[in-house]
Amino acid sequence: MKQSIQLKLGQSLTMTPQLQQAIRLLQLSSLELSSEIQDALESNPMLEITEADEPDANASTDNSPIKEKASAAEDIAAADTDKAMAQSEMPDDLPVDTAWEDIYEPPAYQSLSGNTGSGSGSFNDREMDISSSDSENLHEHLTWQMSLTPFSDTDMQIAIAIIDAITEDGYFTTPIDDIHESLVADIPELEHDEIEAVLRQIQNFDPPGVAARDLGDCLYLQLDQLETDSQWKTTAMKLVSEHLDLLAGHDYGQLMRKMKLAEAELQEVINLIRSLNPRPGSQISSQQAEYIVPDVFVRKVKGIWKVELNPDVAPKLNINSTYANLIRRADNSKDNNYLKDNLQEARWLIKSLQSRNETLLKVATCIVERQRGFLEHGEEAMKALVLHDVAETVEMHESTISRVTTRKYLHTPRGIFELKYFFSSHVSTASGGECSSTAIRALIKKLIAAEEEKKPLSDNKITSILAQQGINVARRTVAKYREAMSIPPSNERKRLM
Repeated sequence: MKQSIQLKLGQSLTMTPQLQQAIRLLQLSSLELSSEIQDALESNPMLEITEADEPDANASTDNSPIKEKASAAEDIAAADTDKAMAQSEMPDDLPVDTAWEDIYEPPAYQSLSGNTGSGSGSFNDREMDISSSDSENLHEHLTWQMSLTPFSDTDMQIAIAIIDAITEDGYFTTPIDDIHESLVADIPELEHDEIEAVLRQIQNFDPPGVAARDLGDCLYLQLDQLETDSQWKTTAMKLVSEHLDLLAGHDYGQLMRKMKLAEAELQEVINLIRSLNPRPGSQISSQQAEYIVPDVFVRKVKGIWKVELNPDVAPKLNINSTYANLIRRADNSKDNNYLKDNLQEARWLIKSLQSRNETLLKVATCIVERQRGFLEHGEEAMKALVLHDVAETVEMHESTISRVTTRKYLHTPRGIFELKYFFSSHVSTASGGECSSTAIRALIKKLIAAEEEKKPLSDNKITSILAQQGINVARRTVAKYREAMSIPPSNERKRLM
């Protein structure tokens, strides 16, 4: 075969570093984006944050040297500071028992209860310590109580083994034989009764019900720690120790016969049991609260829904004109090349952030237009929406829509929702239209909330009610939606009154 040189023209998409950076920024959450911007500000001297009332440095074409001027706000702040210092000069002669607050007026703080006060009286020191320090877990809480209990050395070893075996929910499910086997090598004369005795002492620790063997034991321990004169305490203890299976099966008729109680009396006992915590360990958790920062705000102004980005999530970045003016075109020195590289990276980052904000705003606006019924009337008015619908409207690929709606949150008058929340599949209606699965879930939840407690609605009954409203949905679909909302079946929702 004869070799030859041929010229061909073609188009192809190349994943340039700029495009890769834009895609990566697009899928970051608000917290991750803030961290990314902060890292860029620390590593790149060309970047700076432009304040809202500060003019854009890039918009200026004046090549004159930059003049250092103090803003009016800074002048006022400096004047206030000088005035405060002049007023707070310490007198020469002071009594020996003079307190700091007698000379200097302490700053006013907003108290935790919402009242404005001064000094330390506006804050609860204990609450501040709790909020600022890392919360302890259940094992640490039990170990702290163990250290305050007058245990012998042997009992201390047993208590440590028991606490280590307690689950996060607060249950002790390890057999006593296993605890005995793990300790008998160090304590040859250890008896099972000693382990049981230490276990009973730990069961008196806080939170009530901790170190219980099972649910009945947990409820019994919590009832046992109530006041002696608590109403229905003894009856409730008998119920959870002897007839808990009947209560779990909602067999109220059998319970009334065996406990010899009237319906109203049994209801009081059940109410007392429901006030207990079946997972006592959950009261003490080391998990920190995760706060959501919305990326987009939606509000109604003069009858029109307005969509705007959260300026705190993505602050406006700008090129530092001081460093940019130091770049010399014909200079190839190491320092000049360093400034050039950082300038190029800064421009890429600013452009990628602008593209991200434009895409996010465009997608959020499209979602708000489609789901205006939800904003006006709630979940029952939610329309069916898929990624393809938004991608077709904004003329973007579905993968881009998926990236921009993942871990991005929309602040609405009805609450904060992830953008993906507004996407749902559809179910055909009798009239030939469509109903979103979110709206069906809301209808199921509404029907169950309005049902009679003595005669709860079955899945078949809910299916028939939805069919009367023109929504054709199978019973198994109703059951699936009900389970997704953590709603128990009808036999478990039955109540006495």
